[in-house]
Amino acid sequence: MSKEQQISQQVNAKTLLPGSTIGVLGGGQLGRMMALAGTAMGYRFITLDPTPSAPCGQVAPQIEASYSDEAAARKLALASDIITYEFENVDAGVAALLESESHVPQGSTLLYTTQHRLREKRAIEAAGVPVAPYREITDLQSLSQAAEELGLPCVLKIATGGYDGKGQAVIRSEGGLEAAYRELAAAGRELVLEKFISFQAEISVIASRSPKGEVKSFPVSENIHVDGILHLSIVPARIAESIQREARKLAERLAESLNVAGLLAVEMFVTKDGELYVNEVAPRPHNSGHYTMEACATSQFEQHVRAICNLPLGDTTLLSPIVMVNVLGQHLEEVVKRTGVPDNALDEFGVVPKLHLYGKNESKIGRKMGHINLLCKDVQHALDWIEQTHIWRQG
Repeated sequence: MSKEQQISQQVNAKTLLPGSTIGVLGGGQLGRMMALAGTAMGYRFITLDPTPSAPCGQVAPQIEASYSDEAAARKLALASDIITYEFENVDAGVAALLESESHVPQGSTLLYTTQHRLREKRAIEAAGVPVAPYREITDLQSLSQAAEELGLPCVLKIATGGYDGKGQAVIRSEGGLEAAYRELAAAGRELVLEKFISFQAEISVIASRSPKGEVKSFPVSENIHVDGILHLSIVPARIAESIQREARKLAERLAESLNVAGLLAVEMFVTKDGELYVNEVAPRPHNSGHYTMEACATSQFEQHVRAICNLPLGDTTLLSPIVMVNVLGQHLEEVVKRTGVPDNALDEFGVVPKLHLYGKNESKIGRKMGHINLLCKDVQHALDWIEQTHIWRQG
């Protein structure tokens, strides 16, 4: 989009005031928390999701249908003043249809870009933001050549889909090339090979941008993953202030370059030399931004509603140190039990736990069932609290 088109878009951007209905493509926990935040602001919500009584459908009316169902999408459009999406694996064709028949400030172009790792990486590079060196993989021979160029270890990923560590394989030796290729190339999938980045920390920044061009970012979150799934988000991040400032600057630059309307979650690696590489982006609220619900003047969910509705963006100031810990299926029973019977022995840490459960009907190992935000005076106190509960030693 040219500069002239962006200026025209900003001038003509419509503002949706409280009382308007927001349609949400996707009925998971992100949609649920968005609806809860937006309802408090006076907005109404309706969601489209194929799962009966989806998390968002428990707090807003739900159209139960496939994401590729064009008739259901039109029904959502008729019931909504504006439409957003809560995860990027929504059918881009349906999003394009809605864009032509309704008001979708995020548009379908950004969705199309972020649904495919190669398109996403090229868009990030076009913004002048560094990504880890990568190669497109078309066959086993191209994989062998790319591995030689990038060096081992390296990471082979499917270009579309994949989340929480699924759809990727770390290749540590030449002997592992063929097995990784056979595993991930099934069904004609497109593949991407990335150089393995030796990092001192994984971080993320949630940036927000409104159609009129206002841009803000939230404080940097330091993220710790276990088995490919986010385990902890630590804020303030335990990295240099200069690196944090640069990370927020890069995230805001990407939000502007990609013409974002709403939120953009930007995940990055911090190398031992303090360099930053963007790993991936997501045009929506993000697990690593859940800490904002209690620790910031404005939550990421309120900010998303403000941004897509073209309201002034909220203050992103951090009000308290915090650690967010995910509650997976294997943790749920003990978390619920402990919530009902507080452990006074944990009071010594001076931590205030805030539990958020998502209302999912079935608890499975590795499935995100909720999270706890631990407000504290020092993040180490919250980390000690997590360790002393023994809950997360279950894996």
